[in-house]
Order: sequence, then structure tokens, then C-alpha cells
Amino acid sequence: LHPLLEPVLAPTYGIMVYQEQVMQSAQVIGGYSLGGADLLRRAMGKKKVEEMVAQRAMFVQGAAKQDIPESKANEIFDYMEKFAGYGFNKSHAAAYALVAYHTAWLKAHHCAAYMAATMSTELDNTDQLKVFYDDATDPKNGLRFLPPDVNHSFYRFVPVSRQEIRYALGAIKGSGESAVDHIVAVREASGPYTSLFDFCQRTDKKLVNKRVIEALIRAGAFDSIEPNRALLFANVGLAMEAADQAHANANQGGLFDMFGDDVAPAVEMVATRPWNDAVKLAEEKLAIGFYLSGHPFSAYAQEVRAFIKTTLSRLTPRKEPQLLAGFVTGIRVKMGNRGKMAFVELDDGSSKREIGLFGDSYEVNRNKLKEDIVLVVQGKVSEDSFSGGLRIMADRIYDLGEARSCFARGLSLQMNGNADVNRLKALLTPYRDEENGGLVRISYSNAQARGDVALSQGWAVRLDDSLLLALQDWLGETAVKILW
Repeated sequence: LHPLLEPVLAPTYGIMVYQEQVMQSAQVIGGYSLGGADLLRRAMGKKKVEEMVAQRAMFVQGAAKQDIPESKANEIFDYMEKFAGYGFNKSHAAAYALVAYHTAWLKAHHCAAYMAATMSTELDNTDQLKVFYDDATDPKNGLRFLPPDVNHSFYRFVPVSRQEIRYALGAIKGSGESAVDHIVAVREASGPYTSLFDFCQRTDKKLVNKRVIEALIRAGAFDSIEPNRALLFANVGLAMEAADQAHANANQGGLFDMFGDDVAPAVEMVATRPWNDAVKLAEEKLAIGFYLSGHPFSAYAQEVRAFIKTTLSRLTPRKEPQLLAGFVTGIRVKMGNRGKMAFVELDDGSSKREIGLFGDSYEVNRNKLKEDIVLVVQGKVSEDSFSGGLRIMADRIYDLGEARSCFARGLSLQMNGNADVNRLKALLTPYRDEENGGLVRISYSNAQARGDVALSQGWAVRLDDSLLLALQDWLGETAVKILW
């Protein structure tokens, strides 16, 4: 910038690093006193326009006395002003550097312990926990998280080995420190929990209420006791009532004496169909804030790969439009010169890709842009000379129900002797779509005969998840098939 600044900036190789260098530059170039230089530094930090105009005039005037041209003085002032907006004083910067060195050393040599401690400081901040989780599980760090567990977890994250961290019960939304501390205290005093009823019987429902138990089930904290989360979730009320009844009987005495002091008769739970992977992960996200036990696209991968063979990691530029699919993990909407535009991040487990929608493409598809769903995209894939990666521009977007209707040959239903036509009509009617829907083929069989019947185009339906689930609940999973 100027020879007079060489002794000021030499220790930091010509770059302003400390606030003291701003003050020294004001003294050397602008002829400021030490007190005046500190006032200049404060003015730059506050960015007050009128005060900065006056300070610039004083700086240029002082520089002129040392034969420094006005243009050069303004250049130096701009440089000082830009730095002063974010710089630290030297002692502060040194302290930050030391902390950075210490934490980098801990992360490099004791990664599991460091990440467990770091994540424990952000138990209530799901977004930040996700950042730390992604960093910890990145191959360069290679850590693995053990799931939350009422029999093994604590309120905070705990390293159980140099490569493993037990997920914190305190990081589950709706748990609470007092509830978790009570759960842990009871466990350590009288042994691990053996069932949902045992858990409800041994814990204080004033601290561990129904909302807390449901959150723990959603998060998978009871999986080691009973992996069917839907079964546990549906029977929380029953287990709590049974526990209350057991306490009441124990207080009366005599009724359960035959079972001993700590043993109560087993409670038969109401049978419930297990959650499929998609529902299980959606419920898990409600409790944890992100997907912990699996990748959300995996629940749909087999179906999607029936008509889209290429994964996101294997996309290559082509002149013709391509079909691709992934789980929506992020959406950014911006205002550009030609109106609103959106950038959608898709993840299929093999890679993440950003899809751009501009102009009419955005307006037509904007109602379909939602996080945590599978989207099928038809668009142009080309090389991005700026980033060196791929540039993907969407022409059309389908949700999974639309994609099934568009690309599948139809829907096959195996009735297996169930001839309830009225129920079938009631299930299909809300999803009828004569123009874009998929044809329905019914395979009917009984003890005497079997045959296939194709319904007319007027009974074509949108193949939405809700319709498929309703049909599966009625006919069974194996009786409902999409024909590709």
C-alpha cells in the first residue's frame, strides 16, 4: 500500500490482522494521535456514515502533509475500513487462535470424546446437532453413533469407544433433563428396563409422562426392548394405566403378593401393524430432528429404481432430458432478474445434487417443492464450467404418486376371494384420475375359479402413498403391486 506501512504490516506479511495495526496506520499515514486513532477505530467498527466522512477528510488531510496523494490516501482508508469491520485486537486474536489449536488437537487425537462434548453443548439446537453429526460421521472422522437407548444412554452424548458415541436422550425433542435424569437414576438403582410396562411401572409419571415416552419411542430409545415402534406407540396409554393399577394394588396389598415384590403379571399389548421404513423415519425425525437410523431414500429406492436406473452419483451430461430422483433435503428460493428461482437439494444415498428451477418451470412446480419427500425430476444435465461439477435444470417435477401414475403400467390387486365391491369403490374414488392416473387390474380367485379383470380408464387412479397403504391394510401388502 505504501512504504510507510511496511514496519506496521511486516509482522503479518502485509495484511492487517489486528485492530492495533489500524490505529498504527492512522498514526503513520494520517498523522493521528494515539487517542484519535482509537476514535477512528471505533467509528469504523460502528459504521456511522457522517462520522466516517469526517474521519476520511481528516485522514486525507494528514496524509497530504506527508506527500501522499489523495487517491492513495483514500485507498489506504478503504483498506483500513474494510478490515476494522471484523478484526480483533491482538490479545483477543491470540486467545482465539490458542482455543482453535486446542480444539483442533482434541478433535484430531480424541475425536469421539471431543464430538460428544461439543454436541452435548447443543442439545436443544437440532440444526447445529445435524452439522456436528454429519461432520462426525464423515469418512475423514469415521465416527459411528449408537442409537438412543433407555438402558444405555444418558442425558448427554457419551463416548463409548474411540470410534463410537452413544446418542443422548437429552437431544430427543420433548424429553427434558429432569425426566432423563430420573430414567437414568432408576435404571442405575434397580437394573435395566425389560418392557414398556416395566418402564412405566418403575418411573414417576409426573416426571416421565406420556409425551416423554412417545418421544422416546419415536426416537428408537426402546428398540433394544421391542423393535416394533408402532406396537409400543399404540400401547403407551395401556401400559401407563396398567402401571397405575399395579401401584394401586400394591398399596392395597395382597393381590400381587404371589408374584413377589418386584414382579407383576405381563400386560398383553394390542397388536399393531409395524411402521414401514418411511413412516418409521418420519416419526424418528419428529423426535430427533433428522434421520438417524437410516437414509430416508432407502424406503423408496427399490420402487424408484424400477423406472429410474441411474443414481445421482452416476449422472453424466447428455443432450436429451434425463429422469432422476432423490429425497428433498433442502430448498432455497431466490429472486433473480427474471423472477423467482429455486434450488432444490436431492439426496439418494449415493450423492447429493442441486436442481435448479427458473421462470415458468418454478411457477408450474412450486407447490410441489417440499422438504422430506421424494421428487422425480425430468431435466437437462450439463457440465458446469464454473464449479467443475454438473448443472441440472428441471423442466418438470413429479411427486412420487404422480411419477407412479405417469411411468407405471398400472396397479394390480389380488382380491383372494374378497368381493367387497363397495369397499373397493370407496377406496378408489378419492384418487380417480382419468387423464393421468394408472389403470387398475384386479386378480380375483376363490375355491372354484380365478380370473383377471382390467377396470376401465374411468377408474384410473393416482397411485398416492395413502391409497396404497389403505389397500394394503385391507388386502395385505403382497396383494397390492405396482406394475412397471
